[in-house]
Amino acid sequence: MSTQKKEDILDKFCDPEHPVIVGFEKIQAAQELIGDAVVKTPCRRSQMSDMFNMEIYFKKEFLQYTGSFKERGARTSLLNLSPEQKAKGVITASAGNHALALSYHGKCLGIPVSVVMPTIAPLMKIKACEKFGAKIKISGHNICESRVIALEMGQSEGMMYINGYDHPDIIAGQGTIGLEIVEQVPDLDACIIPIGGGGMIAGTALAIKKKCPDVTIIGVEPEHCPSFAEARKAKKPIYTPTTSTLADGLAVPTVGVNAFHTADKLIDKIVTVNEENIALAILRCIELEKAVVEGGGAVGLAAIIQGFVPELEGKKVVVILSGGNIDTTVLDRVIERALAEDERLVRFQVSVSDRPGGIAELTKIIADLGVSIKDIFQERPWEKHDVFAVMVKVVCETRDAEHSKQLHDAIKQHYPNNHLIWGPSYD
Repeated sequence: MSTQKKEDILDKFCDPEHPVIVGFEKIQAAQELIGDAVVKTPCRRSQMSDMFNMEIYFKKEFLQYTGSFKERGARTSLLNLSPEQKAKGVITASAGNHALALSYHGKCLGIPVSVVMPTIAPLMKIKACEKFGAKIKISGHNICESRVIALEMGQSEGMMYINGYDHPDIIAGQGTIGLEIVEQVPDLDACIIPIGGGGMIAGTALAIKKKCPDVTIIGVEPEHCPSFAEARKAKKPIYTPTTSTLADGLAVPTVGVNAFHTADKLIDKIVTVNEENIALAILRCIELEKAVVEGGGAVGLAAIIQGFVPELEGKKVVVILSGGNIDTTVLDRVIERALAEDERLVRFQVSVSDRPGGIAELTKIIADLGVSIKDIFQERPWEKHDVFAVMVKVVCETRDAEHSKQLHDAIKQHYPNNHLIWGPSYD
């Protein structure tokens, strides 16, 4: 391993002192280069259009073979290698979609791929990369530490480091999404694009603005990692503290230098969405689009749900659903959180008689309204008001917010003085 100081290790393709502003011709070249090896994903009108009074078209990048848009940039960067570099191979640091895409297309093209993944990387993604023939090294507590290790390995072993969101070829490859969008949706008014490291919005916005200058470009970040918005304030990429988010694929603390300088003047508006609406967007995609979309892929819809783009009402809008690799162990929790936010999963506690028939009386009220009990729990020691009463905690499933209100009103009417405590929707 090289003895070079870590702070001296530089990715020559992503130099903060000499940022590369990607040109439109590189995107055109990338489209020709990747050809049919990457899926030209559908972009069709959604039935959600009527819900939000706008013509919504979903660009379904989660239908790529490895489940995300990352394949476009990965294949472009691999095909642009010199014959000598193809023989030596490439290396990257990634815990998710970029690792999968690079590993898969490396296998297809016969190019050796190494990936340094942090210790927090999901086991399912580690195994998937190994299945594609990548050499995996688990090292680093986070992606920043893994990146330094990967750069060191690349220098010592002659492998090129490919940044998953900032390498110029990556940005160009992601820009092919924009070329497809303007072809698939004529007379487009706006495009809503997730922002993580910035590679996708840089390439896509460039392609769209070059073809259709009047199209409004709106970027969306999770509020737990607003790194592009902070970079705009500072007029350069800066480190932005992040916290855990459902949009984990977008949690990049420092946006790419090339991506920022390419995209900044092309983005008309940036919004940040909360966790509750990201969860709701995932649920809406499952129920109405029959599509499983990861948190980072759903933030564009979350911006619409949260009411951050009222200026788009009546307009024709493309929303990029950028990936579908949500951790299956998380999906169930996300759905339940979304149902609670949607007031279709409610909880309450109420004091009822502890004599025979007391609980039956409560459950009959619930059943008569067509509400389903998901969980029920009794607590006697903490009922301080009446020794002949029991505190009952209930979790119920309802049809919608109005149905939940009917249940609330019925319980309150039947037990007017029984210390009713309702969920977060009712005080």
